Amino acid sequence: MSAAPVLPSESIQARAPAREVAAIAVPVSLEMVLQLVLTFVNQVVVGSLGAVAVAAVGLSGSVGFLFFVTLGALGSGTSILIARRAGAADQAGVNGTLAVALAVSTLLAVLVTVLVIPGAAGLLGWAGGAADVTTLAVPYLQVSMLALVPGVIGGILSGALRSLGHARTPMVATMVTVLVESLAALGLVFGVGPLPPLGVVGAAWALVLAQTLKALLLAGLVYGPRRLAAFRLPSPGTRRAVAGPLLTLSAPIGLTEFLWSLGGFLYAAVFARVGTQALAASQIVGTLEGIFIVGSFGLMSAATVLIGRALGAGDASGARGWLNRVSRTGLLTGLGFGLLFALSALLLPLLFPAVGADVRAIAAGGILINAAAQVIKVRNMILGGGVLPSAGDGKGVITGDVVGAFVVGLPLAILLGLYTPLGVWGVFLARVLDEVAKVLIFEWRRRRVNWEALAAAQGGAP
Repeated sequence: MSAAPVLPSESIQARAPAREVAAIAVPVSLEMVLQLVLTFVNQVVVGSLGAVAVAAVGLSGSVGFLFFVTLGALGSGTSILIARRAGAADQAGVNGTLAVALAVSTLLAVLVTVLVIPGAAGLLGWAGGAADVTTLAVPYLQVSMLALVPGVIGGILSGALRSLGHARTPMVATMVTVLVESLAALGLVFGVGPLPPLGVVGAAWALVLAQTLKALLLAGLVYGPRRLAAFRLPSPGTRRAVAGPLLTLSAPIGLTEFLWSLGGFLYAAVFARVGTQALAASQIVGTLEGIFIVGSFGLMSAATVLIGRALGAGDASGARGWLNRVSRTGLLTGLGFGLLFALSALLLPLLFPAVGADVRAIAAGGILINAAAQVIKVRNMILGGGVLPSAGDGKGVITGDVVGAFVVGLPLAILLGLYTPLGVWGVFLARVLDEVAKVLIFEWRRRRVNWEALAAAQGGAP
């Protein structure tokens, strides 16, 4: 008989705290950097087709992102539950949690895909982009939505691997898919060799191919020869025991992710109403910022996993200790990557020669404005994406996102962007004030967390 997989609580407890944070955060951040570099490469490829193509991909991406990140919350919920089971050394609980999570996520992703594809034109029409932009955006959105099912499955498996102490494994899978998607995007956009020249929509087909390949690779790594988990059809009792907590944890995260991405879509709509050049510039800024801010993204996963393990083991002081360590690291990475992001403005003429000087000038100013707020954004990621969900404070996360985006940011973006001489600069400024309002609320909620009560309630619980 094969030996049972070794849970994280059995295998890594001797690591120093700093190495423990790095063991989770660095691979996750590198994985996200690779994904964002891929997005950036695709944007450069599409950018060679002009500013309208960049604006179209950005507009359709802001719609599709709503569904990808909302259902991606199931991966966060799964990660939290598996971290708790790993902290309690419960392999059967890990297996059951993962099986139920995969079934639920697949069902929901299929449902959303079937509903969104025929309604793509209507969704994009709400954004108010120019007719030439919308014409390109509709087919891109319809094709890219086919990546939702494998993308969500990959997110579930990635979250499980991190909680089981294999944070580098998703990074390796991402490296493979980044190469595949980059080559596929070049071939399908321009028609290299036997591949047809599909233009903008070719980049969407490359995304579908990459996400499908990644999901298959991760499934093989989890359930294959390494036997990190065993797939068994869960009993009705297991389904009820896992599905309830999974949805309870994931629903607030999903709602806050939906609200966050809805805010991004509405900001894109405001940029679109300022003008096609403003929309194209905002997409360039967003993609470049993503490459640098995800250098800190792994700290959100580190907070989720390490705090979850400590609470699962009934260790309140340990949970507080991980919070402090991750917070200090976030300050350093926010400052460092923020500086690098600001310097990236110097590369715009080289990277985007076809979009025009006006677009590049707007993008440069947007980069500098957003780089100045990177420390605040990293803090919001750690608190809103890791600490508060691990503490079960979904209400605090939702409150911060609603107030930040819909009470502060978007009203100011509309006012400053459309009704004052600030124009596009007013929209960029409003997004920064959105983050400031959010961090104030998240900090207030963090101070209210009772770690002792949480540790007592979660220690040993499913």
